[in-house]
Amino acid sequence: MSLEIRRATLSDLDQLAPLFDAYRMFYEQPQDAALARAFLHERIERDQSVVLLAVIDGAAVGFTQLYPTFSSVRAARVWVLNDLYVDRSARRQGVAQALLTAAAMFARDDRAIRLELETTPDNRDAQALYESGGWQLYDGTLRYHLSLV
Repeated sequence: MSLEIRRATLSDLDQLAPLFDAYRMFYEQPQDAALARAFLHERIERDQSVVLLAVIDGAAVGFTQLYPTFSSVRAARVWVLNDLYVDRSARRQGVAQALLTAAAMFARDDRAIRLELETTPDNRDAQALYESGGWQLYDGTLRYHLSLV
């Protein structure tokens, strides 16, 4: 097995979009290959996110997508690891951990002060993965959101 993690470009959309569509379906969104491709195309083309692609022997098997934000108090860059997905065929082979490691390296190289993520309370596999990689829960914080749609 030859695992490569690299930053995705528009030329990767044919391999990346089906993975993104599967990721969305994992979170109970309807299958929509055109939407998945268009969304990724726009993010990459506009340089609004960084997508790291996992490739094994020439086939895309996973990705993580990072979005930039900032800490006003610290006056510094923060990256949000918003998406992480590995195809079923490549799970339990270290792909997710390799993607997390690559994301951390990318954020460090960009001189970010922090890399953040969240997952659902019932996603125990993801929680175990994050904790095994040194990720820590925020203590004493509450997250709120305001739905606009």
